[in-house]
Amino acid sequence: MSQHTPPGQMAPHIPADVFHRAQATGQPVVFVVNDRAPAFPWHKLLIPFAIAGAAALGTWGVVAALCWLMDVAAHTATVIAGAAGPIGAGGITLKLARGKNT
Repeated sequence: MSQHTPPGQMAPHIPADVFHRAQATGQPVVFVVNDRAPAFPWHKLLIPFAIAGAAALGTWGVVAALCWLMDVAAHTATVIAGAAGPIGAGGITLKLARGKNT
């Protein structure tokens, strides 16, 4: 039966009298299949763009988070250096931040 079906779909119903007449006379049964052109496969185009867009947004998010983290670290280091005053070791004094009056 599968050799008589059109490719890609099931065969349409054939009335019994038409089938028996075709078998008796040896005349072939012709299937008329209305086929339309395949639509453009948008999913094959959209999926890679969606993945690339998500990767780009994720990368920008990581860059923004790193910039914020470096900003917070710089402000924290400035506050700590201003509060600690000069640091000395072995007679060498290092002043980490300038005073407000100098």
